[in-house]
Amino acid sequence: MVYIDLNSDVGESFGNWTMGDDAAIFRSVSSANVACGFHAGDPSTISQTCRDAVAGGVTIGAHVGYRDLAGFGRRFLDCSPTELADDVLYQIGALDAISRAAGGTIRYVKPHGALYNTIVSHEIQAQAVVDAVKAFGGDLPLLLLPGSVALVAAEKAGLRGVAEAFADRAYNPDGTLVSRRDPGAVLHDEHEVAANMVRLATEGIIVARDGSQVKTTAESICLHGDTTGAVSMAAAVRRDLEAAGVEIRSFV
Repeated sequence: MVYIDLNSDVGESFGNWTMGDDAAIFRSVSSANVACGFHAGDPSTISQTCRDAVAGGVTIGAHVGYRDLAGFGRRFLDCSPTELADDVLYQIGALDAISRAAGGTIRYVKPHGALYNTIVSHEIQAQAVVDAVKAFGGDLPLLLLPGSVALVAAEKAGLRGVAEAFADRAYNPDGTLVSRRDPGAVLHDEHEVAANMVRLATEGIIVARDGSQVKTTAESICLHGDTTGAVSMAAAVRRDLEAAGVEIRSFV
């Protein structure tokens, strides 16, 4: 049977500011990219998210990002590799403690936002992220965009690199994501999104915004928790994948 992981960015609420509906989206996804407090999330939110993930049987991953609460981690930071590695290690350690208190454990790491996109081509920052994961220990897999230099760095370091696709984001013909600054970067038609993800899982193809076909291999599909209609979209993607004979299960 064909199978694929569905992941979502969660734990991103902060104080009185609510972002997404984590408990609801856990009914559809198999992995949770839990914010670690640097781009979003406060300790109480992160703790509750971990408890909900454990209760729902959802795999927990550390969603590490730049130290940029004001910009939601979506702005590039030109920090030194040492500083970046220390920041990533700090975030993994914090989530490790919280997830263990909730009865779970971290099973993988996924960079967030600008950091994720930067290490597609930025070799120095990619190596810094890999160094932080190695320093933490446990050989945690890294969830990354196909073709990124971070995937190469991870594999050279003896870490498993896991390629993913994005359900709710538009693609450029070269396989990169359309910048959120551009119109149409975020997709909202759940039927179109679900059909695209079935095509990805069964044929290894994503349709770019110019209509061209991008061949890709992904072990996981991301559905952003803060996208409008995310809960309904996640349910539609899961329903259509299962109807096409694709099993939903964590890549770990």
